[in-house]
Amino acid sequence: MKTLTVGGGCFWCIEAIFNQINGVEKVVSGYMGGKVPGTPTYREVCSGLTGHAEVIQAIYNPDIISLEELLVIFMTSHDPTTLNRQGADVGTQYRSVIFYDTDGERMIAEKVIKELTPYFDDAIVTEVSAITTFHEAEKYHQNYYENNKEQMYCAAVISPKLSKLRKLHADKLKTEN
Repeated sequence: MKTLTVGGGCFWCIEAIFNQINGVEKVVSGYMGGKVPGTPTYREVCSGLTGHAEVIQAIYNPDIISLEELLVIFMTSHDPTTLNRQGADVGTQYRSVIFYDTDGERMIAEKVIKELTPYFDDAIVTEVSAITTFHEAEKYHQNYYENNKEQMYCAAVISPKLSKLRKLHADKLKTEN
């Protein structure tokens, strides 16, 4: 099993997307990339003062899905051309970011970004950074979409992203049993 850590706006959206992907065994919402000591809280991260990004860690089976495939899905599931913003969510905590653990992972991330660049009207601003300490988000953030589908944010923001995922990457999704 391998681990991928990415951020692309609110972690609820990215978590919901990665939970649909075949080969992804577990998704955990959390925070990474900050410059302050200790474990940050959601309120602290939302202030924009800690430097952390809202991220997910996806534990995946590379025999089923590759890092490159996961990164293509990630890059096409959010807007990687808006700096520190996804829709109405604004701040460095919502930045588009790929965290890598090895030079090989960094090179794959850079390759995916380069290959996808022609498909966007604006420049891709996704940050590619070395992995730092992952802080798991509070329990109520975990599996948020599945537990709160009726909530307005989920219906208005996450559901359309899942529809786009099904349209663009149907062949990479888990099948219902």
